[in-house]
Amino acid sequence: MKIGYVHEPDDLQCGQAVLAMILNKEVRIIAKELNNWRETTLMEMKSALRDGGFWVSDQRVQVISREELPPLCFLSLETPRCWHWSLFHDGVFYDPEHGVLDDFPVSARKYYWEIRIKDGK
Repeated sequence: MKIGYVHEPDDLQCGQAVLAMILNKEVRIIAKELNNWRETTLMEMKSALRDGGFWVSDQRVQVISREELPPLCFLSLETPRCWHWSLFHDGVFYDPEHGVLDDFPVSARKYYWEIRIKDGK
């Protein structure tokens, strides 16, 4: 799987940008499919990924360091400004606000949900 970085179009569309990176779609298409141009919910994130053919864990896992992360997961991060969705894939952070990073963006608490590619993806 190859990830193409997508910057969030505005401060409220980090979830749509994460989904766009994983599902290889435009943010506006994701927003239209969700009928949501604002903050995404956990249920929307999981549902869009599962509808796109991915396996997504049910369990939220708290994480301290990048070494604890599975190869592919989406992240919920408590940043200085707000709670924020981000993406981790094969050792790289793809953050819709902060860009492509080697480590987590500044955040007090960090959680992840593992994603797996189903056969044929």
